[in-house]
Amino acid sequence: MATITSTGVGSGLDVESIVSQLMALEKRPLNLLQKSETSLQTKLSAIGQLTSYTSAMKDAANAMSSVLLWKQTAATSADTSSVTVSTETGATVGNYAVRVQQLAGAQTVSSQVFSSSKATFGTGTLKIELGSWTGEPTPTGFNAKSGSTPVTLTIGEGEDTLEKIRDKINASKTGVTASIINDASGARLALRSTETGAENAFRITATETTDDGDAATGLSALAYSATATSPMTRNQTAVNALATINGIAVSSSNNTLKNIADGMTLTLNKVTTSDVAVAVTADDDAVLKAVDTFVSAFNTLAGYIKEQTKYDETAKSGGTLQGDRTTGNLLMQLRGVINEGSTASSVYSRLSDIGISMDANGLLEVKDTKLKNALTGNRDELRKLFAADGSDSASSGFMDRFRDLGNIVLSSEGLLTSRSDGLKNQIETNDKSQTAMETRLALTEARIRRQYQALDASMASLSGLSNYVSQQLTALNNSNN
Repeated sequence: MATITSTGVGSGLDVESIVSQLMALEKRPLNLLQKSETSLQTKLSAIGQLTSYTSAMKDAANAMSSVLLWKQTAATSADTSSVTVSTETGATVGNYAVRVQQLAGAQTVSSQVFSSSKATFGTGTLKIELGSWTGEPTPTGFNAKSGSTPVTLTIGEGEDTLEKIRDKINASKTGVTASIINDASGARLALRSTETGAENAFRITATETTDDGDAATGLSALAYSATATSPMTRNQTAVNALATINGIAVSSSNNTLKNIADGMTLTLNKVTTSDVAVAVTADDDAVLKAVDTFVSAFNTLAGYIKEQTKYDETAKSGGTLQGDRTTGNLLMQLRGVINEGSTASSVYSRLSDIGISMDANGLLEVKDTKLKNALTGNRDELRKLFAADGSDSASSGFMDRFRDLGNIVLSSEGLLTSRSDGLKNQIETNDKSQTAMETRLALTEARIRRQYQALDASMASLSGLSNYVSQQLTALNNSNN
């Protein structure tokens, strides 16, 4: 709310204007403090951005220094419709000839046709066992799966319909799944192993509460054994995947051959009549991408420094960080890393040797052909030039140096952290000075107003006296006439 004042009414003076102009003069130091704070906040923001770009550069350098990058591999298959391949970091480089003789399969069986899913079978139990049939293709025995325990399902009153038996089997998680297939003939119960492989076959033994002696009726109709006549029919045999890798026969309970060679996984998709060529090679693309990421991060940082420290001749003004010692020191150290040769590699000593150089604007540029030739021709020496962690700067790789530089300037006592903390302290001191100045200005304005109020009262009194004297003189002159 605006202050209501009558100052100046008695004297006729424009006191508000006088006070306003006097206070404008008094506020000049406060205005300077506010302007200084704006400048400090702008610098703090610029240093914050500089810190972010430096951190990104350090992270990119760290990625290139990582052992994991240089151990990355790429895998290819000449026929991905038959065999696909994937690798883990550190996989052994090599070439493989893969031929698939058989895919892993799951056992499936189906029942005879029943009237509907509501058909009933009576009470009793169904025992489900996982294991492998011996003597295939005409089984003569059953070997229980190691570590597997038979599961017996009790079929009670009201639980003996085909659909409820299906649900009981699925809820039991025995390694067998059940479904009902409906067609024009009626409903069939279909059972399938949840996992492929010869050891995941199954047999089902039915025990009826009241046995009618007929294997085709009651719960007996849902029993299955491959070694005897059974009311259930086996539609698919549980088998292992069979393949040869470089002439070596291999068998697997599933079609994914994990870690079949160090760090390599093969997935078999179909049977082949000839070898499929599979290759595991060093992942050069990952290295090239890492180089691009670092160069981009470095150029973003260097470009920002250039923009923030330049002088605009047209505007006659400098960038936010022009003359900033911390920024200048950082730029000098970045260039120092590039300009110092490295003894880490016996083949390369400078980044320019492998196609990375600095242009006239202080930005890095990459000659792709030269870099790729170094990567394919002297990969290990290139790795040393980038990533070697030597006992000193001269014997260390360039990315190792950039990472170390980033760690130093971003540390709690590093250049950028100290500069940021210093600006924050200056801003805090400035804020305190503004608060104190605003308090003094309020007191000064109150004092000035009191003085002018007193002057206003005095001038009003004198004005009244002057009017009285004038009136008396006028009256005296009139009486004399």
